[in-house]
Amino acid sequence: MQDDNLPVEPTGEPSRLPVRRDTALPVRARPGALTVEMLADDRRDDRDEIDLLAYWRILVKRRWLVLGVLAAVAAASLLATLLATPIYRATAVMQIENEGQNVIQIGGVATQGADPQFLQTQYELLKSRSLAERVADELAIDQAALARLDRPGWLDQVKALVRPAPTLAQPPAADAVSEEATLRAATGTLQRGLEVEPVRNSRLVRLHFDSPVPAFSARVANAVAEGFIATGLERRFGASSYAQTYLEEQLALTKSRLETSERELVAFAQRENLVSSTEGQSLAGQNLSDLNSALAAAQSQRIRAQSRWSQAQAARGAALPADMLSESIIRTLQGQRANLQGEYQQKLQIYKPDYPEMLQLKGQLDELDAQINGELANIRASVRAEYDAAMSQERLLLSQLASLRTAALDVDGRSIQYNILRREVDTNRQLYDGLLQRFKEVGVAGDVRSNNVSIVDRAQVPIWRFKPSLTRNLAIGLLLGLMLGVLLAFVLEFLDDTLKTPEDVEQRLELAVLGIIPRLARQSPLEASRDLRSAFSESYRSVRTALQFSTDHGVPRVLLVTSAGPGEGKSTTALTLARNFAQMGKRVLLIEGDLRNPSLHRALELSAEVGLSNVLAGGMLLADAVRDTDDQRLKVILAGPLPPNPAELLSGSKLVSLLTVASERYDQVIIDGPPIMGIADAPILANVVDGTMMVVHSGRTRITTAQAALKRLHAARAQLVGSLLTQYDAKVAGYGYDYEGYYAYGGTPQLTKR
Repeated sequence: MQDDNLPVEPTGEPSRLPVRRDTALPVRARPGALTVEMLADDRRDDRDEIDLLAYWRILVKRRWLVLGVLAAVAAASLLATLLATPIYRATAVMQIENEGQNVIQIGGVATQGADPQFLQTQYELLKSRSLAERVADELAIDQAALARLDRPGWLDQVKALVRPAPTLAQPPAADAVSEEATLRAATGTLQRGLEVEPVRNSRLVRLHFDSPVPAFSARVANAVAEGFIATGLERRFGASSYAQTYLEEQLALTKSRLETSERELVAFAQRENLVSSTEGQSLAGQNLSDLNSALAAAQSQRIRAQSRWSQAQAARGAALPADMLSESIIRTLQGQRANLQGEYQQKLQIYKPDYPEMLQLKGQLDELDAQINGELANIRASVRAEYDAAMSQERLLLSQLASLRTAALDVDGRSIQYNILRREVDTNRQLYDGLLQRFKEVGVAGDVRSNNVSIVDRAQVPIWRFKPSLTRNLAIGLLLGLMLGVLLAFVLEFLDDTLKTPEDVEQRLELAVLGIIPRLARQSPLEASRDLRSAFSESYRSVRTALQFSTDHGVPRVLLVTSAGPGEGKSTTALTLARNFAQMGKRVLLIEGDLRNPSLHRALELSAEVGLSNVLAGGMLLADAVRDTDDQRLKVILAGPLPPNPAELLSGSKLVSLLTVASERYDQVIIDGPPIMGIADAPILANVVDGTMMVVHSGRTRITTAQAALKRLHAARAQLVGSLLTQYDAKVAGYGYDYEGYYAYGGTPQLTKR
């Protein structure tokens, strides 16, 4: 079509022509355009909140993945449990006190109280290698028993099937394996199977042993308990035996030292001619001490005798001290004289002194006086003799003391070494007596203390296997499978950067969603569009209605349908919308604007010999390029021959003139445009049309691709009226309803819950 053939308005003014928009101007939204800016502003405040419903939709969307992982892990757990070797657990209960009760308490022999780590020490002793070796030796575990205990698991069996072990030409001899290696292997088996479980807030401890053989588990549990008790007793008796042995050695050594020191003491005494008393004092010293005591007694006696003699000398007549006269007959003689003197005085009154009787009495008195004087002389002589004897004894003792003192000093000088040897003998004797007493105490106290470890319950042969537990493993498998499935679902969901739901389009692209086209399972788009009550047809009618409110003046007169990439439903959308507008009684022109990979002619089953490329190249008029369809109101311009330069054709003025004429002749012009990314065709078309609708393929269009496509459209000053989500599957997206029931209002059930 030439520029001079453009239509003219009835008033004579030139018709309204679309003009290309200046791409340098800032992008401004049209006043009547439908946007989601307010919705986006409202949702920005909730970005930090956790959307549980979104997570639930992810799980519902990938429910088959979660269920598949759950079933796989549960099946693996069940298979592993069934193929695993059953393990039986036998349990023995023991009581461990801090220390044994002492029946006889002997100083220095009683054991000290246990420290706070006593019980933990006992638990470690129960798991010690020495105890395991003792039990293995007592049970006489051989290679055959070890082979029964160390059964290969299912994983080892699978490895053996995949890669069997090489067979030896000649099996090894039975005695090739040493007893030490067998004992070491048995010890390791016992240590791996033994488990010590303290009972909280008590002195009890449970000994568990796990093995594939039930009877063996019970035997080992009881043997470990008995072996632990025996080991404790042996350790205690061993300590007593060691103490006795040590004391015996010390006694023998001390006895030898005592005998040697006594021999040296006796030899020195004989050599020095020293004689000691029983108290350990030398004979000369003892004699000196005795002589000194005798001298003191003699001096005391001499002083007393001297005092008596002085009193005797000082006394006149018979006036001697009473103690001197107590043992003499003076008192008797004096009594007789007093009687005779009295009789003489009485008779003197009668007789004369010369009277014979008086003379006789006088003679008797004289004789008594002579006797009294003689007795007094004897008493004085006796006191004198006693004094002289005391003086003589004192002088004799003094002379003997002087000579004995010299001898004692000489003996003391020679007794210094003797005393040293004697003290050594006494020390050795005391040490020997103490060791002998301790030896007897250890011998008595070694066997009188009760044991602090006892068996409360002996292990019984288990009936049911302890592990693997089918219920527990299956529960763990289900839980692990569920967690793994959920984790995998979330990982895949977050790694999936495609636009899947209307919310994704609104949040990521900030475009209003004009409609949602459900995915067709078994029908083609052409078949589904022919069924006017299908969800597919109803969804496009909903899009048609949304387009009527997309701008302030209704549906854009020239509408471009495009997408970020190929195969997203542009042609189907353009054709279906064109049919829907034609059903409203409008004259609709459908233009196939994809000059690189057209597909609309196949849907309409028309030949594409001529079309848009011919009009834009100037080789054909618009009226000649319009083709009829099965609907009289719907006309179509196909792409025509594929040109070598589609972008240059679309950039020319022919496109603007074509759209101007088409918008005057038809009520609605819909362009099936090319994809946006990679080529310049779509931005060129978007710049000259009244409105552009972007088609998004649910679960296929990537977010980054769609955002880049939007940037290209904004850069081209395109008037975006909204987006259309195609191939949407509510079940896959995780929603509880599908659009087949949603769009079937008034016919089939309105809403189908999932």
